[in-house]
Amino acid sequence: MITNEGYLDVEGGRIWYGIYGEQQGKIPLLTLHGGPGSSHLGMQPLAESLAAQRQVIVYDQLGCGRSDRPNDVSLFTIERYVRELAMIREALGLTKVHILGHSWGTMLLTDYLLTKPDGVVSAIFSSPCLSASRWVDDANHYRLDLPKEVQAVLLECETNGTTDSQAYREAEKEYVKRHVCRVERTEEQKAKQKQAFGNQVYNYMWGPSEFCATGTLRNYDRTDRLGEITVPSLFTCGFYDEASPASTDYYHDLVPNAEFHVFATSSHSAILEEHDAYLDTISTFIEKHE
Repeated sequence: MITNEGYLDVEGGRIWYGIYGEQQGKIPLLTLHGGPGSSHLGMQPLAESLAAQRQVIVYDQLGCGRSDRPNDVSLFTIERYVRELAMIREALGLTKVHILGHSWGTMLLTDYLLTKPDGVVSAIFSSPCLSASRWVDDANHYRLDLPKEVQAVLLECETNGTTDSQAYREAEKEYVKRHVCRVERTEEQKAKQKQAFGNQVYNYMWGPSEFCATGTLRNYDRTDRLGEITVPSLFTCGFYDEASPASTDYYHDLVPNAEFHVFATSSHSAILEEHDAYLDTISTFIEKHE
């Protein structure tokens, strides 16, 4: 359960944060949710499970979840989100911290680490996207295995500029079931996540779908700078993950002394699909670098 929550003033508005667990003398874990445009809900299962061991901090990035949703899309830049992260650490007194980023959160984590902040004890790159072009290539490779009729709908909608149509969304669901989340979520969970999702952020920063990077992150690639990351690092992904094992392994090889783990039956949501294994892998790594 959340033991403390509130709002912090950042550039462009207020962001919501929640703290799970009591301070027990251990270094807290700060989580960075995916998206861009997702919310703390994706981090909630991890926070709830780890709270007995240490404090876990979740927050909704500006434009998402319970945080303010300004209409000024110029605020939705990775540079501003990096500054937002630094402000959270300062405001909450996180002088020493472990940080876990998931999906888009690994982009944010990478760019934050490249500013050489003090006090980051370890970094976890969960289902990472550290090259937009590799991500799209992987997505399009997986797409070839979808049923032919699904591929046809996706291509037709993309050609006609109707990626916001119901037909496109329905076709995408087959990809999601295979490579995003392989366990069924309740209708209540789906509704909560949909309500919390910042569509404006996702569309502006990424694009209309996982296959089409047309937003401000379309040229993102930090593979040439991963060697500058010096904190103990762990890279994880699922065997069926849209963040493919091949790409995740490639990133891990570029970070000095980094560790790598693949969850055998998971896709992009190992935190749900193999919860106990995910929890054990993360907690073991953190304890080792406490």
